[in-house]
Amino acid sequence: MIEDVKIVELDKSWKERVFVYRYTTSFYYDLELMDKADGNFCFCLTKKAFERPVEKQFEGSLLSDWLFEPVAYGAFDGKTLLGVMCVSVEDWNNRLRVAELWVGEPFRHQGVGKKLMAKAIDYARSKNLRGLVLETQSCNEPAIRFYQSCGLRFIGLDATHYSNDDILKREVRLEMGLDLPNLELDEQQGADG
Repeated sequence: MIEDVKIVELDKSWKERVFVYRYTTSFYYDLELMDKADGNFCFCLTKKAFERPVEKQFEGSLLSDWLFEPVAYGAFDGKTLLGVMCVSVEDWNNRLRVAELWVGEPFRHQGVGKKLMAKAIDYARSKNLRGLVLETQSCNEPAIRFYQSCGLRFIGLDATHYSNDDILKREVRLEMGLDLPNLELDEQQGADG
């Protein structure tokens, strides 16, 4: 556990700074989509083991133009960068999107990600947002476990977000989220008695 982690808002000089995301996973969530004869449809996500561990790698950047008024944070131990996070308020649905969350490999499993997520939750609460959401992949089981440990739960999916073969590739976009109390509504309900 790294004791002296400071979370600092990053300025615009960090815009488009690229980070390499790398992880190894032994499990994935297999998606089965079913159209029923009675007009109903359903899906099932079943946790399954890969035949051998799979390594994934991709790039992400901070403060991207597609985000609305993004805010980035860095986690530092002195001058050492441990991790970064970028968030953006989705005004249209009153939620905070965690668009990027990266922790350097030597600093994982030491509380850095938890501190960044706590900052995101505090930020969402300070804006009186109704929730926090983020995207992960059905094959990123370590991230799914981490987000669950932060209180997030599965809230949706997109079976063709990355390609038309996401299910076959075992890499389906999953949305995870956390409902936050609406402070104004809670105060109003309290006043109404």
